[in-house]
Amino acid sequence: MLNFSIGKSSPNHKTMSRVVEQRNVRPKQGIEAQGIERVLPTARSHVRILDNFTLWLAANTVLSTIVLGALAINVFGLGVWDSIGVIVVFNLLGVSSVAFFATLGPKLGLRQMTIARFSFGWVGASVMAMFNVITCLGWSVVNVIVGGQLVQALSGGIVPSWLGILGITALTTSVSLYGYRYVHRYGRYAWMPMGLIFLAIAVINVPQATIVTAKSSGLAYVASLLSFSGVIYGAAAGWGPYAADYSAKQPETTPSSKVFGLTFLGIWIPCVLLESLGVLLTTVPALNGKSGGELVAAALNPLGSLGTVMMLLLALSVVANNIPNDYSLALSIQVLGGVFQRIKRWIWTLAGSVVYAVIAISASRNFDQTLETFLLLIAYWLGPWAIILVSEHCFRRGQYNVEDWNNPDRLPSGWAAIVAMALGLFGVYLGVAQVAFVGPIAGLFNPPYGMDIGFGLGVLFAAITYLVLRPIERRSTQR
Repeated sequence: MLNFSIGKSSPNHKTMSRVVEQRNVRPKQGIEAQGIERVLPTARSHVRILDNFTLWLAANTVLSTIVLGALAINVFGLGVWDSIGVIVVFNLLGVSSVAFFATLGPKLGLRQMTIARFSFGWVGASVMAMFNVITCLGWSVVNVIVGGQLVQALSGGIVPSWLGILGITALTTSVSLYGYRYVHRYGRYAWMPMGLIFLAIAVINVPQATIVTAKSSGLAYVASLLSFSGVIYGAAAGWGPYAADYSAKQPETTPSSKVFGLTFLGIWIPCVLLESLGVLLTTVPALNGKSGGELVAAALNPLGSLGTVMMLLLALSVVANNIPNDYSLALSIQVLGGVFQRIKRWIWTLAGSVVYAVIAISASRNFDQTLETFLLLIAYWLGPWAIILVSEHCFRRGQYNVEDWNNPDRLPSGWAAIVAMALGLFGVYLGVAQVAFVGPIAGLFNPPYGMDIGFGLGVLFAAITYLVLRPIERRSTQR
């Protein structure tokens, strides 16, 4: 059972958070004015608990989820059954941490990267916020590239992918600018037409799929399997730094078990089903050699003009996936404090959209390699970060002095978390196996390509370090 309680700091200590929390008001129509300020219990009017399911269902019932699964055979050379096994198990591991973090939103009324201040302190949380900004931008880039490719295929090459990228970016921004309320509203319905389209793709193409086996054996096979596992874990766990952002306005009395269960299913179900579909599509003879948006476009060709309409809708599906990226990116920037927090959230959202659109247009030429490398990089930092936050929750036994969220003098110094994160990344360095670099331990297996065990070593090193150092920090600082 999840255990939470909320403590209070000394009533004589005037925290900076008290000033910003007084700005909390009942939600109004229009652009959301609130940023990372704590949502007071009296201002939490989001009572629709099913939104914890539909938001994440919509965000993952998208084109890029299929494309992710297609990497198993196209890039890593795995077989069908081993790929699906990895998809089931490593989504379970990655989604579990996201669902846990989502339960913190209603209990604390804080955004996810703000909660990290209770582990990393003010400075350390700012560094982690920058990591998350890069993650948000990277995921946005991946998604709009897939959508842009599909638009290009749909138009027969008349509409270039860069124009499709710009169009999808504009649609995404038009929702994420307005904030929390509209993000959830969009998610309630966006998954429905996409689910029907993916069902049609499965009915048409899966009967033609063949059961292929891995192209390699021995250590080379294990290396490919572990690398793909890291990609799947990174994609699922990648929602972790966003999780509480979308439940922070729910009442404190919202059952944690329901938040956890609905969030878990909202991510795990579409990821498992669509990534597995992506695996199977790459084994259909008529689709051999296809990847990215072109793979899905070719899968819809048998439907003629109806397939064309479906392809257009699928190109727009990445909007639902990118909306959380855009919204949380702005909140992460505000965690940097000072002038970053004073600038309105919607301005950061708009600026982020411009940046990732430019990057996507440049990176779209070598998409599969871009996607593989980026997803592995996500897994590397998210594992250590997540295990540190979970460990801190255990140390605290669910007790947080929420009024201290914006006061550096009342927050932990964070040196234990910073050291644990650094050693976690050192573990990543030892176990990474990328095209550009193979770590010392990774290189001992399957030379010269190595075996990517970076995310596993990163989690292990960070967990052990934090469990040793955090009690020392608490005794020395009483925070």
